[in-house]
Amino acid sequence: MADNHAETSREGGVNAPPLLDLTIDNITPNTIRINSQSSNARLTYLMARLVAHLHDFARETRLSTDEWMAAIEFLIGCGKICTDEFILLSDVLGLSLLVDNINHPKPPGSTEGSVLGPFHTHDAPTLANGASMTSDPEGEPMLAVCTVRDTRGRPIPGVTVDIWETDSSGHYDVQHADRDAPSERCVMVSDDGGRFWFRGLKPVSYPIPHDGPVGKLLQMLSRHCWRPAHVHFMFGKDGWDRLITALYLRGDPYETSDAVFGVKKSLVVDLDKVDKATAEEYGVEEGSWLLKHDFVLTTQEETEKLRDQLATEALQKLGLSLKLVDHLPVPDLD
Repeated sequence: MADNHAETSREGGVNAPPLLDLTIDNITPNTIRINSQSSNARLTYLMARLVAHLHDFARETRLSTDEWMAAIEFLIGCGKICTDEFILLSDVLGLSLLVDNINHPKPPGSTEGSVLGPFHTHDAPTLANGASMTSDPEGEPMLAVCTVRDTRGRPIPGVTVDIWETDSSGHYDVQHADRDAPSERCVMVSDDGGRFWFRGLKPVSYPIPHDGPVGKLLQMLSRHCWRPAHVHFMFGKDGWDRLITALYLRGDPYETSDAVFGVKKSLVVDLDKVDKATAEEYGVEEGSWLLKHDFVLTTQEETEKLRDQLATEALQKLGLSLKLVDHLPVPDLD
C-alpha cells in the first residue's frame, strides 16, 4: 500500500522522480529530490543536509567498501550492547556537547551546560535538604551547599534538581549487577531562598564503559577513556530553560582531556573543608569535604531569544536562505 503522503500514478506506482543511471555526480541531488516529498519542512531540510554531508564525506575520503562495512558493523555492535552505547558514541564524538550548546546557549553570568551522559535515571528518590544520597561507606564524605538564582541574583524557589555521581570505586549504581535501590543519586527541590544542600561523596575520576565498540574506537584513536571527577546536576522548573551541567574538581589529572568533552573552565571548582561552625549548622563532621556553588538559571524566553539570534547570525554567515519556524531553520521559499 502506498504511503499516504505520496501520490500514486495511473500505473499504480509511487509518483516519484525517475531514478535511473545514477552516478557519483548525480546520486546526491536525486536522493535529496526523492526525500523532498514530505509536507514536514523541517524533516525535508534535515534529510537534505544529512544526505549532502554524508555523500560529500564519502566522496572526499574516497570511502572504501571495507570501511563502509566496518562502519555498518560498528553501529550494529553498538545496538547489540544497549541504546546507551549510542549516547556514549555521541559523547566521545563531541556531538552531545555541540547539540546542547546550540539548543541551550547561555548569556554571560549564567551557569554553562555540560553533557548528560548515559547514567541518569528516573528512579532517584526525592530527598529533603540535608539528607544523604549515598550508601557507600568507603567514600570520603562531602557536604554540598548550593543556591539557584536568576541572572539578576534573585533566588529561584521550587526548582527540581536531579543530582547523581559515582560511588568511591568510580561506578554508577546502575553499573552494579546487584543494584536493588538507587544510590549516589537523588532529587531535591530548592527552598524559598533558592537553596539546597545534601550529603554525598567527594567525586573520583572514572573510565567510561570501554569494553564495547566505542571503547575499541577510542583505543584505535589512541585516546584514553577517563572522565575527571565530577557531580552531575539537572535543573528544571516551568518557565526556565532546563540546565544539564556538572561540577568538576580542579587539579584532576583528566581535567583538560575529558573523554566526552564536558569540562568548561566555569564549571571547575575547588573543595574546601567543613569548619566547626558549618559542621554544627549542617550536622556533619568537621574536616569533611565541602562543596559550595551558586547556580544561575535563565528563563526559557531569554534562552529562546538568544538561540534565535545566534541561529540567524550563523545562517547569515553561511549564506543560507532560511527562516526560523519554532526556533528551527527551514528553507525560506516565500
